[in-house]
Amino acid sequence: MPHFVYIMYSETRDRYHIGSCTNLEIRLNRHNVGATISTKNSCPWKIVYHEIYPSKTEALKREIHIKKMKSHTYIEDLIIQSAKR
Repeated sequence: MPHFVYIMYSETRDRYHIGSCTNLEIRLNRHNVGATISTKNSCPWKIVYHEIYPSKTEALKREIHIKKMKSHTYIEDLIIQSAKR
């Protein structure tokens, strides 16, 4: 089963959120209905970037790597580069 690393954006708060899951549609819905404590005050969210990995372990490693960068510039560069593909 593929695992996704995603970046969501909230225009309301001009904020990004990075996470991982096995189903992007379900995960986005859970964020947008307020089921996730850390993101419920920034709805609505939209997925602006995602990557696919064959295992949960690989997806979590990538999620942690992106989070450690702690940089809007890094995140926005990922989004821009994916739009060019």
